[in-house]
Amino acid sequence: MHEPRGIAGELSRDNVVDYIAHMFSLLQTDPQSRARRGLLRLAHGGDLQTPRFMPVGTQGTVKAMTPLELREIGAGLILGNTYHLFVRPGMEIIRGAGGLHRFMNWDGAILTDSGGYQVFSLSGLRKLTPDGVWFQSHVDGAKLFLGPVEAMAIQRDLGSDIAMLFDECTPYPATREEAAASLALTRRWAAVCREQPRAPGQQVFGIVQGGFHEDLRREAAAGLIELGFDGYALGGLSVGEPEAEMFRILDATVPILPANQPRYLMGVGTPPQLVEAVARGIDMFDCVLPTRVGRNGGAFTRDGMLPVKAGRFKADFRPIVEGCGCYACRNFTRAYIRHLLNVKEILGSRLMTVHNLYFYLNLMREIRAALDANTFADFRRQFVTRYQQGEPADDTGATHSASP
Repeated sequence: MHEPRGIAGELSRDNVVDYIAHMFSLLQTDPQSRARRGLLRLAHGGDLQTPRFMPVGTQGTVKAMTPLELREIGAGLILGNTYHLFVRPGMEIIRGAGGLHRFMNWDGAILTDSGGYQVFSLSGLRKLTPDGVWFQSHVDGAKLFLGPVEAMAIQRDLGSDIAMLFDECTPYPATREEAAASLALTRRWAAVCREQPRAPGQQVFGIVQGGFHEDLRREAAAGLIELGFDGYALGGLSVGEPEAEMFRILDATVPILPANQPRYLMGVGTPPQLVEAVARGIDMFDCVLPTRVGRNGGAFTRDGMLPVKAGRFKADFRPIVEGCGCYACRNFTRAYIRHLLNVKEILGSRLMTVHNLYFYLNLMREIRAALDANTFADFRRQFVTRYQQGEPADDTGATHSASP
């Protein structure tokens, strides 16, 4: 196992395990599932409890939210995007600002994805090579190159707390041969990423690929563990596959990952999917759903989606969710927020985003509380059943408030 670089680069090989243990502490495990409670120590933002959801801040901002609002709802850790920040505003600007934290005035922690998924989404505008990917900018069509060396250098300049290795996201569906070829590229790039210098205090996570072939996933996990990363993510999920397929891959892969290091499920998902993934041993999540759905008029509740933009709420003067502790629910009504959404006032999108992110972050707090109380099995069953069955929109249940 290689010694981690960055802060750990000065450690002897014998102290690597101790170093990793200090970055992530496993506090508790659930006796009836693989769910766990942990503490993640990052360069910015102090200690963060897991399981944890990360709001997505693709272009240096979580859409419709200020840094102050993110702090107030207890975000702690947000996600930034290597590809998009590389294209706009460009690294010269962000370096001049002193890094991404200063550029966006965020004193919490930041995880940056490597740009691999965005390059994957540009499949018609790219050319894969053993050293990286040539592609056309989605902004102006300029020819650009991004590979493991470049992706890690960009993340080093961004100064994120957690950097992700540069990978190729395997599409769904993919034959075993296609998935194996894609995985071979990711493994090659992982070794290169592993050797790149880091920003002070920056951790680097490996990404397990392999499509929906369990043997390839196990092979990918074993190879990353042998290289030695600070944490491990599962990529290439939530790319159009049936939910059961995602859970099958989690069941096959998560138990292989080191118990004393964080596990991150990328780009997932709905509230019940988060609960079920926690039950399978996942510690960290990100997803655009709460912000995207909110901007389009949908509110997450314990009883499923509430279409606040719908006509039946035109004269409904209750909050989005009775008893919810978010700013939107404490101060405004469904009727008012619906009005804002329908006349396309920015405040409507902001209030919906505040509610949905609060709901997701509060769900994580409730999961942690259930694990502390040894009641996670009951919480899991009741939450998933209630959400999937739903109730009439006029009888929506409350999202219980908790301090951030």
